[in-house]
Amino acid sequence: MIEPMSSYPLSIKGVVLHQGCVLLLVNERGEWDLPGGRPDPGEDHRATLLREVREETGLDVRVGDWLDEHLFEVLPQRFVRIVAYACILESVMPVAVSHEHQEIRWVPAADLAETFGGYRLPSGYLGAIRQAICQPLSPSVRDV
Repeated sequence: MIEPMSSYPLSIKGVVLHQGCVLLLVNERGEWDLPGGRPDPGEDHRATLLREVREETGLDVRVGDWLDEHLFEVLPQRFVRIVAYACILESVMPVAVSHEHQEIRWVPAADLAETFGGYRLPSGYLGAIRQAICQPLSPSVRDV
């Protein structure tokens, strides 16, 4: 029997783009990661993303369009439901790496691959990033 996606733990991720680069972090498993995390009880996806991006990077973003939803095998036989949104940087400021990550970097979109910079980029994240790059900003995000 296949479990419904909603039965897996949820993690909300943001694809933060700025001047042709995407913001990536290196997690404790030595993989590239997108900023984001688990919602608090009763917290909606956008509020989660605003909070998590701020906590992990020190940046303020505007949450844009939904990009992708997929299951990610974090550890063997341990899956997390990933929901990704496009994010727009609200103001340019230095990023700060949190205790949750080892490194933070603005990576040019042209450099993105399944493996680069010594770390693996999970295919689901790469797909969400490509979707964000290809998808024009919605009028509600662009004009706000």
